[in-house]
Amino acid sequence: MWPFRRSNKQVAVPTLTVDPTEGDPTARALREAGERRDWGAIRDLLTPVTDPDDHAFYLWALADVHGLQDWIGEWIEAEPRSTLPVLVRGGHAVLWAWEARTSAGASQVSQEQFKEFWRRLRLAENCLDEVADRDPDDTTARAFLVSSARGRQVDRAEANRRFDEVVARHPWHRIAHEQMLQYRCRKWYGSHDEMFEFAREAVAKSPAGSALGHLVVLAHLEKWLDLPVGEDDEYLDDDAVRAEISAAADHSVRHPDYRRRPGWAKVHNTFAMGFSKVGDRRSAASQFEVIGDQVTAWPWQYINSNPVIPFVAWRDDAMAAAD
Repeated sequence: MWPFRRSNKQVAVPTLTVDPTEGDPTARALREAGERRDWGAIRDLLTPVTDPDDHAFYLWALADVHGLQDWIGEWIEAEPRSTLPVLVRGGHAVLWAWEARTSAGASQVSQEQFKEFWRRLRLAENCLDEVADRDPDDTTARAFLVSSARGRQVDRAEANRRFDEVVARHPWHRIAHEQMLQYRCRKWYGSHDEMFEFAREAVAKSPAGSALGHLVVLAHLEKWLDLPVGEDDEYLDDDAVRAEISAAADHSVRHPDYRRRPGWAKVHNTFAMGFSKVGDRRSAASQFEVIGDQVTAWPWQYINSNPVIPFVAWRDDAMAAAD
């Protein structure tokens, strides 16, 4: 097994950085437009995007821009008949809410932080619900509602309803599946069994070449993260786990029908970490070759608050083993 463990230990940090656009030129242009408050450019970049997965990825990249809440009202007032600025406000408010709460455990979050967290989530859901009501075919608003379900602490029936509304319109929506998997995790409102049932069923039903194969890897990493030290690495040092991750890759990123789309880097980073954790260095190396320098925060942040540190360490080891 790999010796690298979850840690925030201070070590020399490589010059590589996490790029929230994953090298995608449209995502980069959207973030730059958001930073300069150019909503006209944002509109022109997002309007032609018709693929639901691409649209959700681009909105997520834009929604993470700091300070967007300070000027988005200008766009809404200027184009009151358009749902797009309302969608941007809602998507941003979801991520803005988590910024207020932080990633700390609940016991370490103050009541003031929680109040602000819930206030921003209410704003987000009001906007997203408005978009869904005005544009019944919109999948991006509904996918963000799946994400906000955890923060709003909605019950199982409501979480399922939100997810079903997305997949009824786009069955293999990647972000909606990722967010629903989180809801099904034991650390939120589900269990390990529910999480694996969801991941395995989604992958089994998905077409060959679908990016959803990484859901199985995420499920194993989530269980590993939840286990006590000692049991965690022992759990991943198992032939059945290796075989399932390998089969997921064969169905997904290693299938001839697989095509990279915007947001592809997170999928390959997930497989790279999964193969690394189970000790399949050659398979990990093949994923790192595809990734290049496009390290993503998720899932490497599960190991270190600076995702670059484990990414580079394991990439170097995998590449050395493959030589």
